[in-house]
Amino acid sequence: MPAYFLDSSGAVKKYVRETGTGWVISLFRQKPANVFYVAEITAAEVASARARRLRGLSLTAKQAGQAKKRFRRDFEEKFFRIEIDTQIIQKAEELAEKHFLRAYDAVQLAAALKADADRTAVGGSKLIFVCADNALRLAASAEGLAVEDPNAHP
Repeated sequence: MPAYFLDSSGAVKKYVRETGTGWVISLFRQKPANVFYVAEITAAEVASARARRLRGLSLTAKQAGQAKKRFRRDFEEKFFRIEIDTQIIQKAEELAEKHFLRAYDAVQLAAALKADADRTAVGGSKLIFVCADNALRLAASAEGLAVEDPNAHP
């Protein structure tokens, strides 16, 4: 079964309607069920994205509340969460310098690489890195991950 790592730009599309939302939602509806990974920091990044949209009036308070509730449920029940530990931070430092990434983008990529390595070590399929950020997708590809841009699926 396919396995996906959703960075925050990919994950938020399941909860806030924008380009790529339909495609991301379709990944969750496939049978047999796909497997999804996120970094623990994704919770803070998705909360920030909701808050920015609420402040920018592209999301109502009711919509933001519903999105928060759905995300929290999925975060607890549907996502394999990658813990951000010292090993991830050290790898993120290397990735930030190597690919000129923003800090949280480097952490997201380091978490995805760890999840991918853990899966392949036990004979699992490689992850597909779902991300709407061009620089991060390029870095993920350079690090050997398959990548998907949810914005390419309007």
